[in-house]
Amino acid sequence: MPNPPTQAESTASPAPDPVIYAAGLSRVFDSGDGVHALDLDIPAGAIFGFIGPSGSGKTTAVRLCTGVLDPTDGEVRVLGTAPTEFDVAMRSRIGYLPQLSVLYEDLSVLQNLDFFASLYGPSAATDTRMAELLDFVELGEHTSKRVADISGGMRRRLSLAATLVHRPDVIFLDEPTAGIDPVLRRKFWDRFRDLSDDGATLFVTTQYVGEAAYCDYVGVLADGHLLTVNTPDGLRREAFGGDVIHVDFTNVVDERVVTEMAREIGALDVDILDLHRVRLTVDEAAVSLPQLSGWLSDRDVAIDQAEEFLPPFDDVFVEIVNRDRDGAPVGRLESDRVAPDAQLSVSRYAR
Repeated sequence: MPNPPTQAESTASPAPDPVIYAAGLSRVFDSGDGVHALDLDIPAGAIFGFIGPSGSGKTTAVRLCTGVLDPTDGEVRVLGTAPTEFDVAMRSRIGYLPQLSVLYEDLSVLQNLDFFASLYGPSAATDTRMAELLDFVELGEHTSKRVADISGGMRRRLSLAATLVHRPDVIFLDEPTAGIDPVLRRKFWDRFRDLSDDGATLFVTTQYVGEAAYCDYVGVLADGHLLTVNTPDGLRREAFGGDVIHVDFTNVVDERVVTEMAREIGALDVDILDLHRVRLTVDEAAVSLPQLSGWLSDRDVAIDQAEEFLPPFDDVFVEIVNRDRDGAPVGRLESDRVAPDAQLSVSRYAR
């Protein structure tokens, strides 16, 4: 029999239910493609980024979460309800921006927005709401232009406005930044953060790996399998086994010095990148950097700089995918701190 809860446990508020929840969620097509055994637990107000290459199953996952597709196995709930059981009231709380445009090209910008607002009743179609949304997506000066005559980026912004017209609580955005320039992509993410700050929960798919930096949580998808879910910083630690420090030596690297230095600060791994640069993997860079500086100073070892290195998310994604294909564990750190008397492996001229 379990022990009775303590007073603190009995009075603590229960954890809120996830807004988007999936357990063993699968949809497998006759070809064998699809998604397999997805587990998701996304809290309210979070921006969740689903990152993976084209064809990895991101759109299938979105369609399962919005009720467009039925699962072949497992379960999914959005706002506590299975998407296959959504009624009109529940669907009015969901926003969905598909990859393909659903705009009417012969209608103007404002007429398109008016049409989509009318689907949700008079409260969504007020002049104030139209002006607010058009300002939000920076289309206020283009209301009379036909959609056929505006740019692709402007169409995508109008599609976003149509997705938001009814003030949804949960917003699914399938490749919202595909095919648009980097400046506009950043503006989109600024808008997404504004929506999150206002309490909306966002599920965003993208093949632009660098966009992971804008998310609260990131899921990495490959070949229909969810490899891991973590914060952006947590992904870097998963990929490289900890924090990464780069040391630029003034003189040519002495491997014996590097090995002794790595043992002294308890490095988890060390790679000699070239004749002057070394990369150390450590538990916490904020702790190891002062130790490293002190050790180098005591021994008069000349360096140009020693600083924490944040690997780009393209490298993080490749590392995580390669670890999965090699059979290494993904989703948790397995390394232990190197003991002072341990035999430390030094990789020379690692990538």
